[in-house]
Amino acid sequence: MAEARLYTQFKNEIVPALQKDLGIENTMAVPKLLKISINAGVGEAITDRKRLDDVANNIGNITGQKPVITKARKSISNFKLRDGMPIGCKVTLRSKIMYEFLDRFINLALPRTRDFQGISDKGFDGRGNYTVGIKEHAIFPEIDTDKLDRLHGMDITFVTSAENDEQAYKLLTSFGMPFKKRNR
Repeated sequence: MAEARLYTQFKNEIVPALQKDLGIENTMAVPKLLKISINAGVGEAITDRKRLDDVANNIGNITGQKPVITKARKSISNFKLRDGMPIGCKVTLRSKIMYEFLDRFINLALPRTRDFQGISDKGFDGRGNYTVGIKEHAIFPEIDTDKLDRLHGMDITFVTSAENDEQAYKLLTSFGMPFKKRNR
């Protein structure tokens, strides 16, 4: 099995550049991407179970990994939601699959977004992780737009080993993440 293109670039080019830029002596201390978590909540699953299956199939096609169905933790009568009802799905990507997904996300999916100006840099959580919301799953090339009946969104979280948001920002931009111009 061949190594993911982005992982090879990370080892050979990004790590030395980050090490020099951040002033880190040990290469093992350079921030790295640990996992990518994709989550989709499907509110319509309360009344239509088929809708949740469609979303799970789409996320499975996009990631190449079968999603886990998430269930409601507590009942909410105003939404006709009962404890234990299937309500969404999630996938956690690691190693080779993670780097291949990141490559497709940055180079194929994001440029297909309507009126794309870059993604916001406000999704950092203070601990070096970044979350971005996608409104339309159809931006991914694995989805056949002719067979779509409805669009759905998803949240994508990039979990890094960075100590702060600044290190995580530098890591993600070195991968080629197209952030909007910073206003900080």
